[in-house]
Amino acid sequence: MRVRIRYTVTGKIRFLGHRDVARAWERALRRAGQPVAYSEGFSPRPKLHFGLALSVGHESLAEYVDVDFSGPVDTAKLPPELSNHLPEGIDAVAAVAVQRSDGSLQAIVDACTWHLRSIDVDTQAAADRAAELLAAPALPATVSRKGKDVDWDLRPIIRSIDVTPDNGATLLVIELATAPRGIRIPELLAAFKPLTFSARVTRINQWTTTEGSRTEPVPMPPRVSHALRRAS
Repeated sequence: MRVRIRYTVTGKIRFLGHRDVARAWERALRRAGQPVAYSEGFSPRPKLHFGLALSVGHESLAEYVDVDFSGPVDTAKLPPELSNHLPEGIDAVAAVAVQRSDGSLQAIVDACTWHLRSIDVDTQAAADRAAELLAAPALPATVSRKGKDVDWDLRPIIRSIDVTPDNGATLLVIELATAPRGIRIPELLAAFKPLTFSARVTRINQWTTTEGSRTEPVPMPPRVSHALRRAS
């Protein structure tokens, strides 16, 4: 049985690296007594399959992991049981059973929505620069991949940018394509030059498209979404 779990990463835990997050999940599943399936060989490992990596320092309301189980599990009870054993700031919020033939998380996600909140930039100036970026036919940039500099056109990756004031700060809601390739948030911010600013970054959604219909791998439960809006 394969279960797809949606979880959030908020607060100081955002500075934890991916490997440490993976180990935290392994511990939580073990301590919760869940029948996790293991790989074969001399060093068996729990069968966990994570989605798109989250950069250190970023928060997220839409992270995913697929877990293979050797027996049946109750997907309704699983999130709270796991959250009890996960570090503070990582919370499992929803789980659904999926088929192994449904495709990996990294293969099916084609876009992400990000919130960038900054107190360092004027809202109108950011909105004007965003309009220029969206109107540009091309946005050539040099990015680093696997130790090499690569020339890319960022424009096809940027699907939308919405800029609004937010309680004395500036909120940028940005949708970025992830396929056939994606860019990192610092690479996007570099495109805003001559504006330079830092931002609190949160991944809000990951999107999949099937037969023209766009959905999330696991929707956020309404009760959790409401609680997060109140907390923010």
